[in-house]
Amino acid sequence: MGPQYPPIEPYDAGMLDVGDGNLVYWEVCGNPAGRPALVVHGGPGSGCSPGARRWFDPERYRVVLFDQRGCGRSTPHAADHDTDLRHNTTHHLLADMELLREHLGIDRWLLYGASWGSTLALAYAERHPHRVSEIVLAAVTMTRRRDIDWLYRGVARYFPEEWERFRNGLPPADGDGDGDGDGIVAGYARLLADPDPAVRRRAADEWCAWEDAVISLESNGQPGAYGGRPQRARLALARICSHYFAHGAWLDEGVLLRDAGRLAGIPGVLIHGRHDLGGPFLVAWELARAWPDAELVPITDSGHTGSDALGRRLRNALDRFARGQEDNSSAPV
Repeated sequence: MGPQYPPIEPYDAGMLDVGDGNLVYWEVCGNPAGRPALVVHGGPGSGCSPGARRWFDPERYRVVLFDQRGCGRSTPHAADHDTDLRHNTTHHLLADMELLREHLGIDRWLLYGASWGSTLALAYAERHPHRVSEIVLAAVTMTRRRDIDWLYRGVARYFPEEWERFRNGLPPADGDGDGDGDGIVAGYARLLADPDPAVRRRAADEWCAWEDAVISLESNGQPGAYGGRPQRARLALARICSHYFAHGAWLDEGVLLRDAGRLAGIPGVLIHGRHDLGGPFLVAWELARAWPDAELVPITDSGHTGSDALGRRLRNALDRFARGQEDNSSAPV
């Protein structure tokens, strides 16, 4: 048996009007009387996937998934040039999550997030700790400006040729010199807002090619996880990512780590691959030190896109919380 449960379909779904002309897609699957859990997808701009439903025991969980503004089945879609992203910020997403909780009549829910989803889950939990029962995070991120700079410049020490191509995808005014992560991300954000669809397509392709380069050494992961998406999904992902990262995700630098004390009393599990080049293990370690109720689980054969071992620990953590049990084991896999 693999680490995931068998495929499952939603028993309820809808479009939630969150204001500013945005409709957010949501769905619920599993047991209507089960423990509520919210899946917070990555990206930003990836959209939720059917596979995310399968980490949860369908007999024990009432699993809620949603597509963040501008991606997936939410409208308007960021792949369309005329979609205004001014009302697509971290603070808007946090308000959307709280509105969805109220809409579904949920008092408290478990949060599961991976990659960018872990940043958004942490921001929500620190803002609304009384609404969160437990937290499970994989490929932990906190989206500090230094983390963004590492992903779009620092990690280039491992992929100099690929990074040079990524940088050279910008106009000379943006791409000359050594550049820095902020400047490169801002340059791509401008390209991805260009009125010429060919410019936007090239920029999205270059963005996803760089993301794929960063995960290319993960022998147990998902090669081509970014560039293999359909064109509209690539456009939305690259546009939303660059929009968020060019603004430091609208988070004060280091605020999620600084305010980790607000998570006191919320049990958490942080599952992170030792070979995650885009999001170094140090990020998860720093968070675990600041959050006494969190268990840090290093996965020795995993990078950012996971492995079977990471999947088993993820399912195990969710199963334990579904049973209301705690596990003190933090041994590496």
